[in-house]
Amino acid sequence: MLFPEIKQILYCTDLSKNASYAFKYAAYLSGKTGAKVHILHVVEKLSNDARITLKTYVMDSTSRDDFLNHRIDHAKDLLKHRQDYFWDVLAPSHKELREQVASVDVVEHYPAETILRRSKELNVDLIVMGAHEKGIMHTFLGSVAKNVLRHSRIPTMVVPIPEKEELKRQKEQRKKQNKG
Repeated sequence: MLFPEIKQILYCTDLSKNASYAFKYAAYLSGKTGAKVHILHVVEKLSNDARITLKTYVMDSTSRDDFLNHRIDHAKDLLKHRQDYFWDVLAPSHKELREQVASVDVVEHYPAETILRRSKELNVDLIVMGAHEKGIMHTFLGSVAKNVLRHSRIPTMVVPIPEKEELKRQKEQRKKQNKG
């Protein structure tokens, strides 16, 4: 029986504090298969209403442009911080896998559409993304994963965020490992 090869993985992150849980799966699969990992974060494009509001309250076009550019810069900084935290704190014994990260991109557009387009452009064999916590953002954020699953012809892994008790147990386990 011939198994499918996984050579390229697209890991999509929303930069939430628990997003690293899904990245663990992308890193693990990369380590087992030798696949390259492409990291993608999509900053949601501002709606027309939001742009009109911005123009109404921020008259200076330079200030508006600075605000829009700051959104991307902030996301890039946060992604770098989250990656450093992952490799230095969560997976310090697997730093060699960091070499498997082939690209890190932050773009402004519509998330599901961008994920689908990038998966084709990069010719990935697997898309990995995290499920989202319940709450006020669940409907919006959940729709990204649903749209990707609905329209992708590429296998997609949606990793659920573990229960708070499991996250707490993992944190305590890391503390013990770091002491020993």
